[in-house]
Amino acid sequence: MFYGEYEHSIDRKGRLILPARFREVAKEAGVEKFFLTRGLDRCIFMFAEEEWRSQEQKFKNLSFTKQEARKFNRIFFSGTAEVVPDRQGRFIMPQYLKDFASIKKDTIIIGVSNRIEIWDIDLWRESYSNSRNSYEDIAEKMIDV
Repeated sequence: MFYGEYEHSIDRKGRLILPARFREVAKEAGVEKFFLTRGLDRCIFMFAEEEWRSQEQKFKNLSFTKQEARKFNRIFFSGTAEVVPDRQGRFIMPQYLKDFASIKKDTIIIGVSNRIEIWDIDLWRESYSNSRNSYEDIAEKMIDV
């Protein structure tokens, strides 16, 4: 659904723009609302509403008697913000999410199939650099063709 890498900056009003290609995909799928939350690896996860509901159901089914499940759900759900991009695709990202992901101004917005990830540009470059050298090794361990 969402694919590619796009560089965007947070404007002086604190807005980030959803890449045009992602807006097109969302429009074709009838998506108006997105959910932002604390992601993994210090990025922000952004889900279209239908995908958010699917993920939400999975996490709600984790046993609340398990300490790790409680910790994860607290951090994941307490960090959630609903956003509806304006006509130009702009939305305001809450400060606590920007702080979590160390985002100041420049970002990389990447499509990861069923979700979007928003990264501080320097953290993305570091993560990409650290991962690309082991890409083939990771594929060999994970993918059984």
